[in-house]
Amino acid sequence: MAPEIGKTKLDSGWIAARSTEVSQSGVQLTTSHPPTASHLPWIPATVPGTVLGSLLKNKEIPDPFYGLGNEAIIDIADSGREYYTFWFFTTFHCNLVGVSYGFLSRGVVEWRKGGGGGALLVPTRHGISRALNKGESRRFGGSDTHSGNQHLDLNFRAINYSAEVYLNGHKMVLPKGMFRRHSLDVTGILHPDGQNMLAVLVHPPDNPGEIPPEGGQGGDHEIGKDVAAQYVEGWDWMIPIRDRNTGIWDEVSIYVTGPVKIIDPHLVSSFFDRYTRIYLHATVELENRSSWVADCTLNIQVTTETEGSVLLVEHLQSQHLSISPGAKIQYTFPQLFFYKPNLWWPNGMGKQSLYNVEITVDVKGYGESDSWKHPFGFRKIESSVDTTTGGRLFKVNGEPIFIRGGNWILSDGLLRLSKKRYETDIKFHADMNFNMIRCWGGGLAERPEFYHYCDIYGLLVWQEFWITGDCDGRGIPVSNVNGPLDHDLFLLCARDTVKLLRNHCSLALWVGGNEQVPPPDINDALKNDLKLHPYFKTSNESNNSLKGARDPSQYLDGTRTYVQGSLWEGFAAGNGDFTDGPYEIQNPEDFFKDDFYSYGFNPEVGSVGMPVAATIRATMPPEGWTIPIVRKLSNSQIVEVPNPLWKYHKYIANSKAGSVPYQIGLYGNPKDLDDFCEKAQLVNYNQYRALLEGWNSRMWTKYTGVLIWKTQNPWTGLRGQFYDHLHEQTAGFYGCRSAAEPIHVQLNLATYFIEVVNTTSDELSDVAIEASVWDLDGACPYYKVTDKLTVPAKRTQAIMEMKYPKSKNPKPVYFLLLKLYKTADYAIISRNFYWLHPRGGDYNLLESYKTKKIPLKIKSEIFIRGSTYEMQMTVKNNSKKPSSMKSLSLIYPPNDRQDNHIDHEMESNESVQDWSEEKSKVSVLQRIRRHFSQENDGGTLSETSGTDMGVAFFLHFSVHAAKDHKQEGEDTRILPVHYSDNYFSLVPGEELPIKISFEVPSGATPRITLRGWNYHRGHPIH
Repeated sequence: MAPEIGKTKLDSGWIAARSTEVSQSGVQLTTSHPPTASHLPWIPATVPGTVLGSLLKNKEIPDPFYGLGNEAIIDIADSGREYYTFWFFTTFHCNLVGVSYGFLSRGVVEWRKGGGGGALLVPTRHGISRALNKGESRRFGGSDTHSGNQHLDLNFRAINYSAEVYLNGHKMVLPKGMFRRHSLDVTGILHPDGQNMLAVLVHPPDNPGEIPPEGGQGGDHEIGKDVAAQYVEGWDWMIPIRDRNTGIWDEVSIYVTGPVKIIDPHLVSSFFDRYTRIYLHATVELENRSSWVADCTLNIQVTTETEGSVLLVEHLQSQHLSISPGAKIQYTFPQLFFYKPNLWWPNGMGKQSLYNVEITVDVKGYGESDSWKHPFGFRKIESSVDTTTGGRLFKVNGEPIFIRGGNWILSDGLLRLSKKRYETDIKFHADMNFNMIRCWGGGLAERPEFYHYCDIYGLLVWQEFWITGDCDGRGIPVSNVNGPLDHDLFLLCARDTVKLLRNHCSLALWVGGNEQVPPPDINDALKNDLKLHPYFKTSNESNNSLKGARDPSQYLDGTRTYVQGSLWEGFAAGNGDFTDGPYEIQNPEDFFKDDFYSYGFNPEVGSVGMPVAATIRATMPPEGWTIPIVRKLSNSQIVEVPNPLWKYHKYIANSKAGSVPYQIGLYGNPKDLDDFCEKAQLVNYNQYRALLEGWNSRMWTKYTGVLIWKTQNPWTGLRGQFYDHLHEQTAGFYGCRSAAEPIHVQLNLATYFIEVVNTTSDELSDVAIEASVWDLDGACPYYKVTDKLTVPAKRTQAIMEMKYPKSKNPKPVYFLLLKLYKTADYAIISRNFYWLHPRGGDYNLLESYKTKKIPLKIKSEIFIRGSTYEMQMTVKNNSKKPSSMKSLSLIYPPNDRQDNHIDHEMESNESVQDWSEEKSKVSVLQRIRRHFSQENDGGTLSETSGTDMGVAFFLHFSVHAAKDHKQEGEDTRILPVHYSDNYFSLVPGEELPIKISFEVPSGATPRITLRGWNYHRGHPIH
């Protein structure tokens, strides 16, 4: 039976072994001596993945991310490259139709060394081997015979750093470069019985470098000589990766086509008449791999899914063409017209509408030969330097977008990447209300799965190429002033990366490097390759050049701006000076001051990011559970002395000499790990909310955007993160979520004016603000409701000054609750809760406030679909309001945000379950409700004991797997969990809806626990 056209991933059944421990050659491994996992030195391997990932999976090394485990793993600088040169082996089955294997059966392709390199020896039809010259390619079998109908490609989407491939005794070479695809036509060397043996010998980067005793940014910078990820030599936030990420780190697949193959289609949309008249442009490369003229029908189809899970065909076009034997041609479709299609918008600006574009080619006498499809969003991205602020301005579909986002390194330092992990990562960013992610130049050219979820959740992406100032000419010591050794290789990888990613609507910007410009020849080539098509030049440029212009889909990209470096052309000072940062803790009010940051767009500003205590226990042995020693110097400055494990995990101080007092100490001296981490969450929340609110306050008048350094860590680091490597959010996550709302009410901590931030394109009218101050006794000494307000689109407007702290007897610690609501129906648009003290004060009184017992009422419903749980919670502070207070009865609109996104298939040959099928299953499934304690109005009630009146402070949920006997330090958390809000507080009588969703591991029973400042022992909900 003929195999189906399309892709089959080779992601299971792999084994691996160190090359120095394997005596057989690649030819022997794939012919007469195939290895098995049951015989040493072979071990089960993870592919895609790295050498270290497979060694860790087999417990051959300690966990490098646990405690000091990385110190027990030999570094490549000490072992030599051979130590991390590994064989990877697997088998696969494939029988093609109409392929002659005869003359190549059991033939051996050898690598002949000599001179300055080598030559690939290939058998000819007459049985005589000849050498292929450098740059020459050859297909094996298939296309050499008139009977060849089907073809098989062996595809490696990326390896690090180079490799030799053996298939059934035949050798091929994967050249150097971490960010390039490799496609091998192996049609003629498949085994006649369909059983194929594949061995890959993977070599580490050529210049892995050494790690200086003091560490440093990018180690000794030698990795910068290769076209590879530079973070692997370590940074001030990252440990060195001992194998430098050597391995088959991205997808491996086999791909079946007919005689004609589709290569790298390019989709572009152009916009006219205020986005009502839109055209889809498409160009595709076609290769006829047969020895006869292929008469083809080339089809393009555009569909969209309606609310009823029905696919609506928007366009279907067919074109007829002939392709000569062995030829490659480029074909551009006639443009497809759309009238007012649904546009794709960034997170917070509108829906992420996606259409499915499918291209197929049918060959006369054969049938469907190949197909390709991709989700596509109609959107136009513009980027220029703003004349008002000097910052870089982004527009999407003509609308300015105020950028609030973060810097991204990669998901995991051992490259254990997966669709599931990527979706969690990207959804977390969307949940924080971010609208941009910067893929930092020392990390990866991110994978299509990453971009797929950015498309779905509306995250614009700034993608840098593999240049950093630290490793490429601006580090200490200065090194690699001319960048990587092989400039042609760099450009090859860059161009291939563009082709891999360019159809993703989330991709917004190409940048040459981090805090550095690529070498002049590379920079000039990138400028030329990535020049804009006239359609996509900024509106102040002439459109006369549109006449006679090439179709935009014929460009390498042509739709996105290229900026030469992260400190140039509207970023930071714009001239390359090191004017990003700062990277340490600040006084929250400082973010609002005139002199805090002088430039329009800050690409990097960072601070603390201490995780919760459970993560410390899960990632460190008990000696890492001790909290920092706090020393007071003679000049009254505070110094924190962390334990060695915290220091190794890059702990950052919660104070800054001379300007920022010890922030954790403002809440009282921490007693133990739990107390320290709980207070650290208060600091996280205040720090990052204030950071973004400071930028909000000067939206469009001083700033065009900000990217926080960083949103997460690719390992178990202790700084600069909103969620840890285990996917547990810090309180800073929810501080950002609050501050980055599209419409937001906030307190300017420098002026004490209440402000409304409207980032949307619509005027905000018929709204009002309720402001209430609460003390530690549960009294409300200040209450005010504004008159009806109007806030223009894309404006931050100061509404009124808070008078309370200027009164004669302000409380030493007090709470402020702000609510922005619609006057028509009292629906809350934005809610913001602060804990404050007068100037020069502290929060020490909160320590004794822990003893207050504030009664809570929690109403819960749970819905189960397979292993996915969704909980609808309503939490109410059941203490009574002061009898003298007559506040408004404001309500919260339903929170269904987490169900708004459809996961479109990534490509036609990927086994992704169709979301429409999933939705139809849900419609016939009974929504199962579990009752926790007592029934009430279709829900379940759980109550905490307590008779005190006051604010229920800093409440947070967690989800655990139920266990009768828990060992000390054992991590029972179920992660990840998505919360509509967490680390929240409730004033007397107030209730708040919370939505929780998570996936339960097989065999586990989830338990929900509520903790808080007044509930430190935890209250079980279920």
